Amino acid sequence: MQDFATDAAEIIAREKHRVGRRRFLLGAAALGIAPSLVRRSLAAVPEVVLCNWGGDAMKAFAEAFVAPYEKATGGKLVLDGSGPSNGKMRAMVEAKHVTWDICDSGVAGIGELGPRGMLEPIDYTVVDRNRILPEFGYEFGVVNYMFSTVMAWDTKVVKTTPTLADFFDLKKFPGKRMLRKDSQAMLELALMADGVAPDKLYPLDLDRAMRKISAIKSELLYWDTGAQSQNLLRSGEVSMGWLWHTRANLLKLETKGGIDWSFAGGLVQPGLWVVPKGNPAGKQAMVAIASMQDPAGQVTLLGAMGNGPGNPQAASMVPDALQAVDPGTPANLAVQAKINAAWYQANYGTALKAYLDMISS
Repeated sequence: MQDFATDAAEIIAREKHRVGRRRFLLGAAALGIAPSLVRRSLAAVPEVVLCNWGGDAMKAFAEAFVAPYEKATGGKLVLDGSGPSNGKMRAMVEAKHVTWDICDSGVAGIGELGPRGMLEPIDYTVVDRNRILPEFGYEFGVVNYMFSTVMAWDTKVVKTTPTLADFFDLKKFPGKRMLRKDSQAMLELALMADGVAPDKLYPLDLDRAMRKISAIKSELLYWDTGAQSQNLLRSGEVSMGWLWHTRANLLKLETKGGIDWSFAGGLVQPGLWVVPKGNPAGKQAMVAIASMQDPAGQVTLLGAMGNGPGNPQAASMVPDALQAVDPGTPANLAVQAKINAAWYQANYGTALKAYLDMISS
């Protein structure tokens, strides 16, 4: 199942460059990364290796985070684009051969790896809690950017801005509907469509959410990847769908408004920095994470990838042209629910199995 970070890299690169750390260090020039980023520092500051999902995200992260960190600390922040999946992080920690210091992860990452003792706790004496939304600062992960799951619709069928309840009204708005083949966000949007207030979602009522979705199951199609979600709407196979805001915005641009979308009724979710247990740079990883809380770098990432700043202080720096697509802009944040990682840590496995059983039965 593709996650948001992987899809974001795919959007801007149109392909993913998966390279190991050794190949990255030897072949950085071929990836367009400046040599200064890969020379091991001779200074006292330990080198920090940050693993993301490759492609042009390498260039975006270098501009947003690497240069400011190196200027401020005199140390080196090296990028590895080989993809920090939960499985890879777990294998490194279990083998006691960790080569990454910081990884671009998410709620599923801290939910799986945190309770197993495979992540270092975030040191909030170094990382500034005043530079994040309180809901997105966890024991084993801290927000680095934000993204949203939103509703998009075909304007030939849906002439007015629909509500989440309209998603389930097949008579009012004919046509098939689209969901992700993963319970995350689908359950929340279904419950809000059924009348649950955004601030009363958790603990999720799984039975209620399943009943709501089951009511239109015969008219549902499902996506695994961001590209699939785009294709289903673009081709007219569905008239309405729930998908990541980055893909929804691409559709709106590509179709010149033929597909529209809104943050209203969406679910905002955090991308998270996590630190594998036993990382080589030790506490210097926390210094690097603190450096990447700078709002200017986060706004740079928004412009390059569509990932909303995790630092609320960035809101005043977001250009007017980008405010409409920033999930963290106060006006956009106000009309969305926020995911609850603690609930997912305890319940994700159960919820996912129930959801997949329901949609496949």
